[in-house]
Amino acid sequence: MEISLQSLIPLPLKDRPLNAQSQIWRNNCTFHQGEWIKIQAPSGTGKTSFQHILYGIRYDYEGTIMYNHQHLKDFDENALALLRQQQLSVIFQDLKLFGNLTALENIELKRLLSPGFRTAESIQEMAILLGVDGILHQPVAICSYGEQQRIAIIRALMQPFEWLFMDEPFSHLDHANIQKAASLIASECKARGAGLIITDLEPDNHFNYQRVLFL
Repeated sequence: MEISLQSLIPLPLKDRPLNAQSQIWRNNCTFHQGEWIKIQAPSGTGKTSFQHILYGIRYDYEGTIMYNHQHLKDFDENALALLRQQQLSVIFQDLKLFGNLTALENIELKRLLSPGFRTAESIQEMAILLGVDGILHQPVAICSYGEQQRIAIIRALMQPFEWLFMDEPFSHLDHANIQKAASLIASECKARGAGLIITDLEPDNHFNYQRVLFL
């Protein structure tokens, strides 16, 4: 699935001075199926806004976003829900986990939306890989933020997707845990032929990016 941006700018940034070298805001840009893309920018330049706009949970912008030549704003509620269920997955910066549910219940909620795509055993396997198998039955609210990030990563991998969006997904992980998480994500994306778009503050070598763009 191809994603095209045309003259995109969030309304809160419309009257602010922007980076003259931005390759996203107020420019035309196309993300091709299977591309791995890093978008780098300092705080306050709209990284989270960009991810929310791409995922269709914010509409306060000017310009155009198209998925396979269809305008995102033309998707009705059912079409948007289907897009998110089958073609887009996301790791939000604020994670959006349910604190009163256990880590396992948070993951299962996502897995059960796509019955038969992943087995319950795959949760345990990923949890072992990321070192969170011992907290699966704890309420998320009492897990550390680093543990919650790894739970959110596993949750995002429980559904089909053609694009994985990630907003500072490793901000509370140490180097060893970043390597494990990035390796799992890369393996899943390769197996699906999926693209990824990650927004973050600094340069990194977490993935073999085809492009690094500046916001």
